[in-house]
Amino acid sequence: MKLTLSVFKAAVGSIGGDVRPSRRLLKTIEEYVLLNREDLLKDLHVGHTGDDVAMLMSHTRGVGNPDIHHLAWKAFLAGAQAAQRQGLYRAGQELAPGAFTGNMLGLGPAVAEMEIEERPGEPLLCFVADNAAPETFNLPLYLAFGDAMANPWILSSRAMRKGFRFVVWNAAATQEDGHAGMVPFDAPEGLYELAALLREAENGVVESVWSRSSGEQTAVVSTERSRPAGKGGSPVMLVRSQMDFPATGDILAPYHLGFPIGGASLSSHYMPLMPVKLNSIASFFNGHPIVSCAAFSICEGRLTEPVDAFDNPFWDAVRARTAEKAMESRRHGFFAAARRPERGTVQPSPLIEPPGAAGRILS
Repeated sequence: MKLTLSVFKAAVGSIGGDVRPSRRLLKTIEEYVLLNREDLLKDLHVGHTGDDVAMLMSHTRGVGNPDIHHLAWKAFLAGAQAAQRQGLYRAGQELAPGAFTGNMLGLGPAVAEMEIEERPGEPLLCFVADNAAPETFNLPLYLAFGDAMANPWILSSRAMRKGFRFVVWNAAATQEDGHAGMVPFDAPEGLYELAALLREAENGVVESVWSRSSGEQTAVVSTERSRPAGKGGSPVMLVRSQMDFPATGDILAPYHLGFPIGGASLSSHYMPLMPVKLNSIASFFNGHPIVSCAAFSICEGRLTEPVDAFDNPFWDAVRARTAEKAMESRRHGFFAAARRPERGTVQPSPLIEPPGAAGRILS
């Protein structure tokens, strides 16, 4: 049976600033979907990371199905109305009423979908980032699927030794150049070319990963919010694990690095990405970059209850070390490498004169 997995994420209202959605908002979204799904869905899970609400849906309608997208869009709008009734901060901030025309791509929410042939005991990881740049998952995917030093199981599995295909959204490519923007890189032989593209954070976003042994898709990342270059918000990602794909623990392992990523305080800084527990809030520096991971098993399209993949004493130690790195980075204020380029969004005011400039004409 062909099964489609779709995850939709949006910030539609938050308690106390950009902290977390209310329980009423989350319940409203879930109840709207359950009351209006008819025969559309196999299953549903609703949760949040920071102030972002994420809906994971399983169905058989395929990728980009307008009925599925419309159901998710209307659920977010219902959540936004609940947020308005509660007076939550930025109610409906990422939604434009009346803008839906059949697909949610480009309308604000992050969307990641893939169609699969369900395996026996299908393990699935759903990653949700908040206050993080679109390229958040580039390094973890590179390490888990392409680097045998980071994931030695690549060498032990005959299927994985055949490598994986990375499909990357090239942010520099435009329709005017005659490029669709999606560029394939085959690992291992194309790893250097892939690394050369991804070494500059804003160059591109890994959109999907495919097994070269079976041709099956193993990962998908939301990229529509990273278009055009330099624009975008926190991504979501679905990853299938085990058997001919990397093990769950090997996919999670790169997050121990606390690697710097664009984000925090309106995407103004580079800060270390912190792996957090499910339904964590955002409360440091107007939103420190965070990521959660819910692990599921799937049987005939039905999801088990989620397991919190970062709820282990090991990750407490990682969080403590990442917090130290974040505080050290933040001590630099607006100076040096901690600060992201403004990309032309802020211009110095011509009305401000430096001390001692009185009586002089400024050029």
